[in-house]
Amino acid sequence: MPSSVVPRKPTPAAANAAAASFAALMANLDYLSPADIEHVRQAYRFADEAHLGQLRHSGEPYITHPIAVAQQCAEWKLDAQALMAALLHDAMEDCEVTKSDLIARFGAPVAELVDGLTKLEKLEFNTREENQAESFRKMLLAMARDVRVILIKLADRTHNMRTLGDTPRSKWQRISRETLDIYAPIAHRLGLNSTYRELQDLSFQHLFPWRYNTLNKALKRARGRRRDVIKRVQAEVEAAFASAKIPVQIYGREKSLYSIYRKMDDKHLSFAQVTDLYGFRVIVDGLTTCYTAMGVLHQLYKPLPGKFKDYIAIPKVNGYQSLHTTLVGPFGTNIEFQMRTDAMHVVAEAGVAAHWLYKASDPDSDVSQRLGTKWLQSLLDIQQETRDAAEFWDHVKIDLFPEAVYVFTPKSQIMAMSRGATIVDFAYAIHSDVGYHAVAAKVNGEQVPLRTELHNGDVIEIVTDKSSRPNPGWLGFVRTGKARSKIRHHLRTMELTESQDLGEKMLTQALRAEGIDREYLSEDDEAHHATWEKILRFSGNRSRDELLTDIGLGKRIASMVAKRIVSILAENGEKPNAVLMSRERYVAHESVSQSGLVLDGSEGATVQFARCCCPIPGDPIVGYLGRGEGLFVHTDDCPIAKRLQQRDSERFIAVDWSDEPSRTFETNLLVTVSNGKGVLARVASALASAEVDITHVDMGHEPVVGATDLRFSVAVRDRVHLAAALRNVKRTPSVLRVQRAKTSS
Repeated sequence: MPSSVVPRKPTPAAANAAAASFAALMANLDYLSPADIEHVRQAYRFADEAHLGQLRHSGEPYITHPIAVAQQCAEWKLDAQALMAALLHDAMEDCEVTKSDLIARFGAPVAELVDGLTKLEKLEFNTREENQAESFRKMLLAMARDVRVILIKLADRTHNMRTLGDTPRSKWQRISRETLDIYAPIAHRLGLNSTYRELQDLSFQHLFPWRYNTLNKALKRARGRRRDVIKRVQAEVEAAFASAKIPVQIYGREKSLYSIYRKMDDKHLSFAQVTDLYGFRVIVDGLTTCYTAMGVLHQLYKPLPGKFKDYIAIPKVNGYQSLHTTLVGPFGTNIEFQMRTDAMHVVAEAGVAAHWLYKASDPDSDVSQRLGTKWLQSLLDIQQETRDAAEFWDHVKIDLFPEAVYVFTPKSQIMAMSRGATIVDFAYAIHSDVGYHAVAAKVNGEQVPLRTELHNGDVIEIVTDKSSRPNPGWLGFVRTGKARSKIRHHLRTMELTESQDLGEKMLTQALRAEGIDREYLSEDDEAHHATWEKILRFSGNRSRDELLTDIGLGKRIASMVAKRIVSILAENGEKPNAVLMSRERYVAHESVSQSGLVLDGSEGATVQFARCCCPIPGDPIVGYLGRGEGLFVHTDDCPIAKRLQQRDSERFIAVDWSDEPSRTFETNLLVTVSNGKGVLARVASALASAEVDITHVDMGHEPVVGATDLRFSVAVRDRVHLAAALRNVKRTPSVLRVQRAKTSS
């Protein structure tokens, strides 16, 4: 860590300590070839020379830190390139060594790893959300490109945490909080459970020293009191397996201090109430033997109901596999047992690093190749659709703490989803196209809404429709980062496309009002290429499409752009068509600044029909360009539109209905009825017989006495259709009055 560099002259004893620690590292490299070991030795010599004269806060030579990081990487059996990068990881940061120097000396792969680590070292996880988000994004993407980068970084952070006591106390809080919030969850997500537990405990120790020491003393006292129980349990378990002639290795396991603290804090327990402090790992020689071993244990002690978990048949997302069962031991003590094979144990402790462990022992083995890669790949998928750092952080932090729910496809494929995930999350997990076109779903054969939350064992079938598109409302309930980013990306893309089309229509109308035929000013026309360059310089846009999108979103006024185009053409001696100008400027709306735009309801999210007045085909309408929000359509007598016109008249454009609208439009009805049995059903039946869709009904919350008002939101084709529906309702018994309701404010 750069802040630990203290340039002083090393003592002979410190130099001897550094040499001794490197000798210990070399002793652990027997899994490498002689050529690779020589490359690692060269990297050490280079790093030792580069850091000469630098000391850590403890007084040790700085080189002891890179050696310790490399030692951790060697325990994971990482390859020679990773070990070289671990030894050199601070050389570029502290010693004025360039990337070119490293490429020339050790090759491009090692230099890339060191460069990635150097960039991570510069990250500052500030309390400010945007800085933290951007830093986090860079780190995760470095990890996704080459997971060795983050493995070396985790080894680096682990050693820094082990030696944090030597640094000024003022740094403890920031570094520990950063480790607990960022690095420990990533270690857990990659399956590095031993590193995860150590980082948590070290962070806890420096964040809350008094609480840590108090709990540590309590645990030592409990360990002394329960020593006899643990010894008795171990002896009885070993005897039971010997009797069953099952060869096993049994290891005691103690709950970490931080996990005890979290359990006490979350469940408001005293230390004495935490009963599962101790557990055992039972390592067996085969997968089937795991289940046999569990049977032996269940015969020995009674299992605790609901505490059996089979992570072998259904592994955790990070690749973890074991059988878990909690038994009631002597004196009523709850003891957890974990049964696993040697291979499972390696993956349980080393996670994604197990790939190198296997590779070291069996170069042809592909075991653990896929560990963590599914999650890492999902980061790249999210990154492709998310340019905003805070949004990326929002997506990813959900996935850092996965409590999996296991569900099935109709073909019985098991899928692990985050707890709280919905049908839409499941659809996107299968494939993006399934998510985009999902319209309905069945869970265990029954029709359910798309927002339904998933539960363990659900069998889910998604119904799709190629014409369907994601609903913006889905963002209110989806839980996974992948689904959220895919939906946002699609909506953003659709909005830009629709805005561009709308902007082109508006600019065409504005140009015609100025006497310019839109076809005359084609972008493909070489004669007007220079004109377009001048227009874009004027508007500040990078392209014609971007300018049209801005017009469609209301960020630019089409009439002003059109006037600028006319002035540029005038400079070139081209004059407007006077006949076209006089014809296009003759409009009924004196208060609007441009000629009309024809709407048929197919314009998409860029054109919004105002909720305050709910215009439908046949209503006189006006269009208001919201600033960056697209076009809002109001009825011309809408009070809100009139207020906006007084304040922002230049943002209004004339709009009109198409002769053949492409869909139905929503409006509101107020029906006053005399109270009686079946009155709501009769009104609904009258609307249905007029082929009107009811989208919402509001009966109010007050007790009904005599007459009452029913408010309906209905979808109709036009005013003629609405009039027919009103006549139908008016003829219904018990209906006193019916009218179209418009919100006025």
